[in-house]
Amino acid sequence: MTMQEMINAYNAHSASHTYALGFVQGGDLYVAKLNFAQLSRYFKLDRASKSHGGMLKIRIRMSASDRAELSYTAEKLGAEDLLTADPAHNKGENFERILTERWTRQTWVKDNVPFWVAGDLQVNGVEIQVKLDKAELTNEKLLGRLASMVA
Repeated sequence: MTMQEMINAYNAHSASHTYALGFVQGGDLYVAKLNFAQLSRYFKLDRASKSHGGMLKIRIRMSASDRAELSYTAEKLGAEDLLTADPAHNKGENFERILTERWTRQTWVKDNVPFWVAGDLQVNGVEIQVKLDKAELTNEKLLGRLASMVA
């Protein structure tokens, strides 16, 4: 599967096309609300290690200049250490918790709802997928399974 095929398949199956992209710039944590086309600018094709199947995957990888440029229009959430404030959860989960509590005023509860079922949070009726710089977006094995479910 080519990167463009993977991007198209992800977009076709995604339950949300609004994204909250988190990143660290200058020791501060930021979030930018983006649509799929804006987010896809930061996609990079990667390959899992052979011990993890060696499959192709799409990651979000922002360059230093990408982070610097986006920080001018993004919302500053606070210091980078917010991502490690709750050691029981990884950085991505902590980021989702921060946004849920700030944007919805609700208590965050960890879930495992896949991207093709619903967004990570809902704000004013809009489903939002929450992603952090360096996160894996999807892989070719999962996209193949989704394609076979539809067929």
